[in-house]
Parts: sequence; structure tokens; C-alpha cells
Amino acid sequence: MTRIFDDATRRNIAELCAAFTHLAPADAVPTLKRAAVAIALTEADDGVGTAFLLTRRSASLRAHSAQWALPGGRCDAGETQIESALRELHEEVGLALTERCVLGTLDDYPTRSGYLITPVVVWAGERAVITPNPDEVASVHRISLDAIEAGDAFSFVSIPESTRRVIRFRLGGQLIHAPTAALIYQFREVLAGRNTRVADLEQPVFAWK
Repeated sequence: MTRIFDDATRRNIAELCAAFTHLAPADAVPTLKRAAVAIALTEADDGVGTAFLLTRRSASLRAHSAQWALPGGRCDAGETQIESALRELHEEVGLALTERCVLGTLDDYPTRSGYLITPVVVWAGERAVITPNPDEVASVHRISLDAIEAGDAFSFVSIPESTRRVIRFRLGGQLIHAPTAALIYQFREVLAGRNTRVADLEQPVFAWK
């Protein structure tokens, strides 16, 4: 069922986020660097449904270049995770939002590369003007919520390097992996009213550095 981009959907998602119990992973290493990403909700390409913004990172970046990612990055000193997510959203795609736009937060996700990522769900509003920063972002895409709620959107595989399952999100003919896939998957579960945990979902070996 298509989630119409309107105030009723905003209220519904805010209620679902409020009902979700945020959980920090029990085994998170204190030395992990804090980071935050934004799950920024806006109208879908069809002008009717609701979508979130997904970026393709610039090929010139030193770390994780050309990979799919939610807007976000490392928290600056003294910043909260919400402040960081909003700042990064502005720096990467040109959206200047306030904390009044925040609908909630999801679980912290520890990465193999040494970060603890907090996903922040924000309502970007109707006809959000996207202006990608070419130094950081190669392209910005509106991913319909219908796409992540499809039954075959996510798959899980095993790898010899870990006992944990690797999660994959299929977008068109491409596969998006954790951490991004794990964060999107938990958001999908929140939309369904489920408190599904994702900290134990594995990343592919190429993302471990």
C-alpha cells in the first residue's frame, strides 16, 4: 500500500518512531567514534508517495567512495546525534531542517570501520529542494517506501569470515549492503510496528575498513 506523502503519514510515522524503543548495542566498544545519518522523508518521484533520500558518495572521497549511503557522517565535538544528522543533511544535500522536523531515532549500529551510527528520522517536507555537494555526493535518489516494504527487498547471506548474517537491500539491479542496508531494514520494520534489532547484521568484508 502506497504511503501518501501528507500530514497523516507524517503523524503516523512519528507515532511509530515514538513507540519504538531505542536500544544501544550492549557490546558497543566505548572507543567507537559517534556518527549519525538522516533518514530524510520527502515526496516520491511520482509526486504522490513518500520516499527517503539515498546518496551515492563521490568517487573522490578517501573512505567508502562511490558507495550508497544515507546522508550523514561523524559527529563533531559537542554535537548530539540529532544535531550531527541535521548538519550533515544540510552539508551534503542542501536541506536546512530544524529539530522540529525530527520524528525519532533508531538503534545505534556499530560498524567494523569503528563508528557507532545513530539513524535520525526527519520529515524533509513537500517539494524539498535537493542541492548535492559535489565534493561529497555524486547523486541523490528518492527511494519510495514501497520499495523497502516489498517482500523481496532484503536478503541475507553467509560469509566465511563471520558467523553473522550479511544483509543486502536490492535496489534495481544493484545490491546495497550494511551499514546502510541494516539501517534501512530497521526503518522498514519500524514502519510495520516491529522492534527488530539489527546490530548483529554483518557488513561485507570490503566495508570492514
